[in-house]
Amino acid sequence: MTESSTRTPSLVARDDFPVLFKVLQEAGYDLVGPTVCDHAIVYESIGGVDDLPIGWTDEQEAGSYRIKPRNDKALFGFNVGPHSWKKFLHRPSISLWKAHKKESGFVVSVTDELVPKQAFIGVRSCELHAIAIQDRVLMGDCFVDSSYAARRQNIFTVAVQCTQAGGTCFCVSMNSGPKADNGYDLAVTELIDGDYHRFLIESGSDAGDEILSQVPGVAANQHDYDQAERAIASAASQMGRHLDTTDIRDLLYRNTENNHWEKIAERCLSCTNCTMVCPTCFCTTVEDVTDLEGEIAERVRHWDSCFNANFSFLHGGVVRQSTASRYRQWMTHKLASWQDQFGSSGCVGCGRCVSWCPVGIDITEEANAIRRSDLGGKTPTIVEP
Repeated sequence: MTESSTRTPSLVARDDFPVLFKVLQEAGYDLVGPTVCDHAIVYESIGGVDDLPIGWTDEQEAGSYRIKPRNDKALFGFNVGPHSWKKFLHRPSISLWKAHKKESGFVVSVTDELVPKQAFIGVRSCELHAIAIQDRVLMGDCFVDSSYAARRQNIFTVAVQCTQAGGTCFCVSMNSGPKADNGYDLAVTELIDGDYHRFLIESGSDAGDEILSQVPGVAANQHDYDQAERAIASAASQMGRHLDTTDIRDLLYRNTENNHWEKIAERCLSCTNCTMVCPTCFCTTVEDVTDLEGEIAERVRHWDSCFNANFSFLHGGVVRQSTASRYRQWMTHKLASWQDQFGSSGCVGCGRCVSWCPVGIDITEEANAIRRSDLGGKTPTIVEP
């Protein structure tokens, strides 16, 4: 994707919107987007507009998620669900190699991974920022994750501007939304006035220009722009959470011994939900498995979590034995040391970790609690490696 576009934004009627999906499919893209499954709105393969969560929205609070009908036929009238786009780029499990037993010994073969050409439909601004963070971590340095890079270069991104916020959203605090400013091929703002249903579509790349030129529409006017901006501004004013990020790196560094970590641990189950639903967490482990006959051995990489006790296992034992130390590691890395490693926060304010925590632990409340009980004193000197 390139960051260039000269095409005038287009206003596309609801009846013509399915053409976008057809054009993408004709260009060779498999469609991936939001759909209703098992009482949640998740990202899966879709065949077209009819598979979207038409007329559905969600309600989210700490430890709570449910969907319910809307009073209109909006296609994108919901917030982020349990899945992130990470599962399509940084796969939950991949085979690294297989070894087959032969008469002369074992023959090792690298698994040829089928990399699809996919169009992501309905990517929110916070998720665009999350993808950009994983780009930096997994392919932005001298160490490149080849599986991630291969998948990433085959993605066409259709962003959707948020016109409502969820109960656990705090993207405004993290400067990651609700408006998508870059990182997309096309950006869609859904506008509904009674029976007047249309989409303002802007291009963000040459590839986006090419696709948009094949979708029926008229040039958007200033009234359309203003209505779209008001809808996005309304979402910004509805944030369900707020996180004070003022000097948060130094705040967390000087509070590693704060007693509040133990209070969090009294509730935390170390279940790993927060890291599994997080769109930026990237930790993995490697496992070797064999079949029962000893004919085939395989090395598999799959997602892991810093909440697992064995994640910090070294030759002398587990480094972070307590739940308090593991929660401290996760939150301090996400909001503080991530900045030293990768130049940005590791949190985009999507709120998934809040909604999908079984006991409702809220990262915004816990960070604010640490601030209230700040141990004070001078910020410790961080020795650069």
